This record gives sequence, C-alpha cells and structure tokens, in this order.
Amino acid sequence: MCKAGYVRCRGLGGNVMSIMFVGQSLTDTVFDDFSGDAAARWDFVADGVMGGVSSGSLERFDAGLRLHGMVSTRNNGGFIQMRRRFSEPWSKDASGLRLSVRGNGARYYVFLKTPGLARVWHSFRAAFDTTESWQDIDIPFDMFAPSHMGMPAMVRPSEVNSIAIVAYGDDYEADVSVREIRLY
Repeated sequence: MCKAGYVRCRGLGGNVMSIMFVGQSLTDTVFDDFSGDAAARWDFVADGVMGGVSSGSLERFDAGLRLHGMVSTRNNGGFIQMRRRFSEPWSKDASGLRLSVRGNGARYYVFLKTPGLARVWHSFRAAFDTTESWQDIDIPFDMFAPSHMGMPAMVRPSEVNSIAIVAYGDDYEADVSVREIRLY
C-alpha cells in the first residue's frame, strides 16, 4: 500500500527500490565508499558464535568488499555477515540507506543495531534482492522491521551504531559485493 505523498519504485520481487516524498531532493552522505583499508573497518561473522556450521569470508577487491560462503541452517545456524560497528551518529534527518551492490541473485538483508537492544541477536532488518550487475538499492528506514517482540517499532537513524550485510535464514551459497553505502 502506498502512502500519500510518496513515489515508489519497485524492483525484483516487489521490494521497494526507492522512495521519496514528491518534490523532495535527496541530500546524500557517504557512510562508506570502501576505500582505503575497508577490510579493517568491517568484520566477518558467522553463526559459529552460536554453534552453527555456516562458513565464508570477506574479501577486499578494487571496488569494495565481497561476502561469500555457504549458509547452513544445520545445528541452529543460518547466517554469515559483514558487520561494521561505529560511534559517529547518523543524521536524525536521514530517510534511508542507499546500497550499491551486486550478487548472485539471492536475497540478502541489512541488519541495523542500536544501543540498549535486549539481546545480541536483536536488530532492525530489511531485505533486498541482488542481480549480477551493479545496482543502487534505496531502503527507507521505515522499511526496517524489528526482529523480535518488545523492541521499538521503528529504528531511529541517529541511534544506529552497527550495520551488517547478511546472508540469512536458508541453506544457500552466498555471494554479495558492496561498493558504497550512503545515507539519504
């Protein structure tokens, strides 16, 4: 259902690819362009931290970072991720994230964390689908859903202190590359 005053562009699988108010101009802020030592800013995390058997790695390439591996739901697992923690707050006026990504056609997720979440596995989550070609995907903050009951209904961008690109929830080969993340 479209909200009054919004313009939406739908992409693969009906996912919202971009959203903005009619007449609104976007003021972009680069969060990470993956230049310099990007691999030092991002961590690889797999479900082995909770007994799972998923495996993978994070690779630096000329345009960004690549997350790839095998996601397995065996032994209560089911994820691999590239995660960045940070302390510099995002603007409270930001409307969403713009990802420049490519992948193997699978669905991936962005997980956002804020201080004070009750459990380490709690996050605000939004899905996106990939193609083999580079694409820019806009994900408005109001599309991020809390992962568990008892969490705030919406994420506040100024409180976010961790972002992760995640292969999650099914048995599959993950392969997603990211070359830029912007706030809009």
